[in-house]
Amino acid sequence: MTEAPVRNHPHTMNPFFSRNIGIYGRLVRGLTGLALLLAAYLSHPVGLSGTLTGAGIFLLFEALRGWCVLRACRIKTPL
Repeated sequence: MTEAPVRNHPHTMNPFFSRNIGIYGRLVRGLTGLALLLAAYLSHPVGLSGTLTGAGIFLLFEALRGWCVLRACRIKTPL
């Protein structure tokens, strides 16, 4: 059984984790993720450290995957 081809129609959704950012956006997200991980390492309060670590790991995931959660939700981002 073959599946019907997906058309680029405004009411058709792309797969959720499909790539939606370019190389510049990936680079910015990756560097920001590394900066957040460094800030988490240098921060003293445990709660702040955990929050920064979680955000840094998520940004690194976005950079490596080439995917942005905001763009997946159809929110325009400058990068």
